Amino acid sequence: MSAPTHPEVKELNPVDFIQLQQYIEYCRLKVKDVLREFDADGRLARHRHGECINEEGFRLFLKTYLEVEDFPVDLCQRLFRSFQNSEPAQEDCAKEVFLKDVSCYFSLLEDGQPRDKLEFAFKLYDRDGNGVLDSSEVDRIIAQMMHAAKYLGWDVSELRPVLKDMMTAIDADSSGTVSLDEWVEGGMNNVPLLVLLGLKMTQKDGQHLWRMKHFNKPVYCNVCQSMLLGLRKQGLCCTCCKYTVHGRCANRNPAPCTRTYVKSKKETGVPTHDWVSGNCDSRKCEKCQKKIKSLQGLTGKHCVWCHTMRHDECADQEPTRCTCGPLRDHILPPWAIYPVIKERPNNVKNGSSGSADDSELNTTPDGQVLQISPVPNTHPLLVFVNLKSGGKQGERVLHKFQYLLNPRQVHNLCNGGPAPGLSFFRNLQNYRILVCGGDGTVGWILDAIDKANLLVRPPVAVLPLGTGNDLARCLRWGGGYDGEDLSRILKDIEGSSQVLMDRWTVQVIPDENQEKGDPVPYEIINNYFSIGVDASIAHRFHTMREKHPQKFNSRMKNKLWYFEFATSETISASCKKLGESISIECCGTPLDLSSLSLEGVAVLNIPSMHGGSNLWGETKRCDAKGMASQEEPDVIVDPEILKVTSQDLSDRRLEVVGLEGAMEMGQIYTGLKSAVRLAKTSQITIRVKKALPMQIDGEPWMQPPCTIHITHKNQASMLMAPQAKSAGFFNYK
Repeated sequence: MSAPTHPEVKELNPVDFIQLQQYIEYCRLKVKDVLREFDADGRLARHRHGECINEEGFRLFLKTYLEVEDFPVDLCQRLFRSFQNSEPAQEDCAKEVFLKDVSCYFSLLEDGQPRDKLEFAFKLYDRDGNGVLDSSEVDRIIAQMMHAAKYLGWDVSELRPVLKDMMTAIDADSSGTVSLDEWVEGGMNNVPLLVLLGLKMTQKDGQHLWRMKHFNKPVYCNVCQSMLLGLRKQGLCCTCCKYTVHGRCANRNPAPCTRTYVKSKKETGVPTHDWVSGNCDSRKCEKCQKKIKSLQGLTGKHCVWCHTMRHDECADQEPTRCTCGPLRDHILPPWAIYPVIKERPNNVKNGSSGSADDSELNTTPDGQVLQISPVPNTHPLLVFVNLKSGGKQGERVLHKFQYLLNPRQVHNLCNGGPAPGLSFFRNLQNYRILVCGGDGTVGWILDAIDKANLLVRPPVAVLPLGTGNDLARCLRWGGGYDGEDLSRILKDIEGSSQVLMDRWTVQVIPDENQEKGDPVPYEIINNYFSIGVDASIAHRFHTMREKHPQKFNSRMKNKLWYFEFATSETISASCKKLGESISIECCGTPLDLSSLSLEGVAVLNIPSMHGGSNLWGETKRCDAKGMASQEEPDVIVDPEILKVTSQDLSDRRLEVVGLEGAMEMGQIYTGLKSAVRLAKTSQITIRVKKALPMQIDGEPWMQPPCTIHITHKNQASMLMAPQAKSAGFFNYK
């Protein structure tokens, strides 16, 4: 008799699946690593019964794979019961699920190359290892693919016939069996399946960057010209050109994607529209200014570069020259990029790693290197996106910029870091950089610019995707991206102004005969350095996030956790009487801390810390006028002069403040008070007598007794956003 079912917990829902994906995003292990634990000599072998595992074995599979102690029990139960639907349960295994079904399913969701996933799934079901699967085993793999696709939001009624067609094509000899080579070749030629497997593409001319998409209005297929139907994600849409197809039509030789460069230098400087048909319903024609009416099919054309729309008959009329539209100042159109034959260094010819010039992102399939000949009077934008910042925001921002700009301008930092993009732009004189990420990502890019030895140091703007985003706040880019129109942000970049920002070198020298502490996260300070109470809170936050990353998947959750740790620090006061454990010298002048009851000291380069706290506080403009007229000394410690001294990103000075406790930090955050001003200096030395928590730009660590030297390194060119327009008289400042 089969086990009783519980309808209320049997079905997974989309929220469950999103939660599961968030766990998997932080996985360090692969499914194949966990499978070894269920082998005969593995520590989980006793939970495996033939081809099956019981509910306890399934729970331990999740615990091992996701590396979490407290995976939700109810979600674990729903997941387990969803696998019981894979095959009709028999009496002896009604409370068990097939280990290979579980493994196949999770391997589809984890990060990796589609070819590897296809091979893994095949070998998982190739029970006897003879390199051949029969049709029933292949059906089992497809069932798990359908299972994954359903919770990714796909319309599986569209995917099922695509996979069935693939199976018919693979088994060309109608033998009823499929070899590994046949399976991999068939899978790698099936576009919807590759998208499902998480295809990682390099941008090649003519290759669409497909993603499954839900359309909330009638849309027509660019191949068969019929409507995309379904309630979920109905079809594939190209990120770059918006070419749209049914899943089944993606394998029917669709028209190539838009070009991203011209074939020779002779073709540069010739601006032409690149039209894509269809899906312009209810828009106004740029040529005749009349509405583009729906004809129950592909309607109108839109240009990939200037994004204007025209009737089909208006598209061929003058003007045929493309202006690149409102974003002209930022765009590198294809007629500004051309290939040249370039001799490769010997180390590349010998198979060793080459410079960033040889990145696949900057070369043609036949090995020619792409060069830029920018459109006159423009400032091409080089965009770096950190997908690990801001949850799914990074992915959405990446896709949107790949459409608004040339995809070759937009670089995913998870694919090779910033070097390929900087190398591609290195010979340009007038260009800007946009960093989409947190403060740590900005620091990464600034370091890369230092090391790249560029002809010109380009100015850097920030689209804040992190948690604190202190640097973005100081430069007026905001405390966090909330889905605003990216076209408007690009216009703000066009109207931005350049400012210089000081950067500082920090040298940590451990005392002799001291045990080694945590590694120092950075050698450069862009924002701030601190010791004591605030670093203790940050260290607790960091440690908890390392253990339970799934609990820190939103900006709001992070702030709530930070508040909780600040509350516990208020009670414990772990850094009490800090003045007895450290000594500070500013340009050789010692600071007297004996009369102060401090629990923390912060060294500031910018007027924002911990997501908007101004520790130095405001200085009245009338008070600061007298100081502005004279050259500032290397060090100021006089309290009366410090009262009228303001902060400046580019004054080659650091501000030193004292913190009296976690409670005071809360008052500073709400603007009720500021920290104790201790000094303003051009260099600083701190001697630490006991192990204390420290942090640089939000990255904490525990540091044993040491000596710390902070000196000026250089100045980075940054972009300050335009002043926000006031909403009315009472907002005037």
